Amino acid sequence: MKKIVIIGANDFQNQLILKAKEMGFETHVFAWKDGSVGERTADYFYPVSIVEIDQIVEKCREIQPDAIASIASDLANITVSKTAEALGLPGNSSECIEISTNKYAMREAFMKQGIPTPKFYRVDQVTDELLRMHLPIIVKPTDRSGSRAITKITDFAQLEDAIQNAVDQSFEKKAIVEEYIEGEEYSYECISYKGQHTNLAVTKKYTTGAPHFIETGHCQPCGLSEEMLQKVQKTMYAALDALKITDGASHGEFKITPDGDVRIIEIGSRMGGDCIGSDLVFLSTGYDFMEMVIDTASGKQPNLIPKREPKFAEVRFLFTMEDVEQMRAYEAAHPEEIYRISEIDLSNLGQVSDSSTRLGYYIIVKDLQ
Repeated sequence: MKKIVIIGANDFQNQLILKAKEMGFETHVFAWKDGSVGERTADYFYPVSIVEIDQIVEKCREIQPDAIASIASDLANITVSKTAEALGLPGNSSECIEISTNKYAMREAFMKQGIPTPKFYRVDQVTDELLRMHLPIIVKPTDRSGSRAITKITDFAQLEDAIQNAVDQSFEKKAIVEEYIEGEEYSYECISYKGQHTNLAVTKKYTTGAPHFIETGHCQPCGLSEEMLQKVQKTMYAALDALKITDGASHGEFKITPDGDVRIIEIGSRMGGDCIGSDLVFLSTGYDFMEMVIDTASGKQPNLIPKREPKFAEVRFLFTMEDVEQMRAYEAAHPEEIYRISEIDLSNLGQVSDSSTRLGYYIIVKDLQ
């Protein structure tokens, strides 16, 4: 039986575990033991933190997997890349992972390739340069995802606390401060194989807005015109090349400015989280994105033939009891449109601070209008 190592065991990674089992793989899952669902669904579970790369590599030499993969996590993506490299398995280069998981390195890569990027600085405290920037500006950790410690600054009096918050959340203890981009926000879901990129879907994104921009939901299709989609593709493919992304999933976040320009926020060399890659792409397009991730991780060309008719697909996240009540009302009124409801954790009620502390989510699927 073919073997796959999966890094992470939470609800999002569990979708990858189930897909791998469906494809006939024996699943070997590494994660900190905290009761996550993947601990139970994996064929073999190893209670090892995903940051313990040397320990994971050593165990993988015993397992001898055919592939190693993860979705929706920059931190897991680093472990996947380094482990694949150590074992001689397919994957993006370590240089690619280094520049695609650090927002400062990413901005530098874009700038070198002439891809429009806002003015940006890497700091760990307030500097005179920052005080000369035009407001509003955005502050965030250089190397985190999931809306952690993102703050929109409209008054320089807010800057010191925002930088300290970002530094505290950052692994390298640095913040990136950059000009704020106006416009509607979207994301670009791609699969790459040996340097050839294929767009699978474009996602319309919804957030709480300023100051922290925690994502409240996503939907596909996105509603952009074919002309704009072509413009987006040209920009995004150039950016993927700038980041040296050659194999596997990628998730590019961008805005379309009021003037119609495409401006990249950031790109992850991994599948988008929040059920975007694991669920919405398949539901809205018929493309089996997770199968593609496993195929490319195995060195196999992905199957680009849709497996189902396209639908409208949306994920909505729960922040308050009112959100939970609205979900229950929607479920009662339209049970046929509910695709999945997550476990609901009320322990963060009233204190949701980023994507990881939301109460849960539900996915809606219905016919295209």
